[in-house]
Amino acid sequence: MGLDDFYKLNDGNEIPVIGFGTWQMPNDDHTAEIVEYAIKNGYRHIDTAAAYKNEESVGKGIKTSGIAREDLFVTTKLGNDAHSYDLAKKAIDDSLERLGLDYIDLYLVHWPNPLKFRDHWQEANAETWRAMEEAQAEGKIKSLGVSNFMARHLDALLETAKVIPTVNQILLNPSEMQPETVAANMEHGILSEAYSPLGTGKIFEIEELNEIAEKYGKTPAQIVLRWSLQHDFLPLPKTSTFERVKENVDIFDFELSDEDMKKINQFEGKAGRMDNPDEKDF
Repeated sequence: MGLDDFYKLNDGNEIPVIGFGTWQMPNDDHTAEIVEYAIKNGYRHIDTAAAYKNEESVGKGIKTSGIAREDLFVTTKLGNDAHSYDLAKKAIDDSLERLGLDYIDLYLVHWPNPLKFRDHWQEANAETWRAMEEAQAEGKIKSLGVSNFMARHLDALLETAKVIPTVNQILLNPSEMQPETVAANMEHGILSEAYSPLGTGKIFEIEELNEIAEKYGKTPAQIVLRWSLQHDFLPLPKTSTFERVKENVDIFDFELSDEDMKKINQFEGKAGRMDNPDEKDF
């Protein structure tokens, strides 16, 4: 496996095995520059969202990279204020315009039940998904997916969906492995994509991780990203630091032993857990 390898999605499309995350990056020149830098250093999958409010800068970085559009994989996500047929159709067009792209490779429902639609989230998601399916048929989107969905949210969506989600982007790292959601994803052939694969930095406070990193001559970040790949997850490391862009993809020249994989699995809960998506106030 290498940086130029892919996972095959359940719709036949391919997605690079690692992506560059842009959560918490502002809509400014630095974001455009680091996206461009990531692409020039081998990343071919860039992940953003309407809620990140940085799609313009991400699009600028993509454009200035000089890499052909067909060689890139771009993900963005539906905002929490747009869960309806009409609102989702407009949101898709707005994201395309901000990104400066003719199509989106992967479009995700960012949250299963935003506060604004919580009293009828199942119906709102069904109408949202119908708009996304139409946009896919029109060529505006290549693949459809979801984010932060648990098994119950997937089950509700699949009652009416004509297209099965290809990806479920969820919080996944050694401290939060979400076994029930991962199992539900696997049951439907849905790829588990790992956002915050480094636990927003908290994972590095685990002492045993440093010992494993020393053993392999790698950084703790590289160990955790390799762990993610060996679980068949797709990690989306985010960094605003240029030197870490390269570091985060220098993970294809070693393999963690079964013993060390088991050790890392035992970090469950040591660096924070996920919040219940049904209880968040946004």
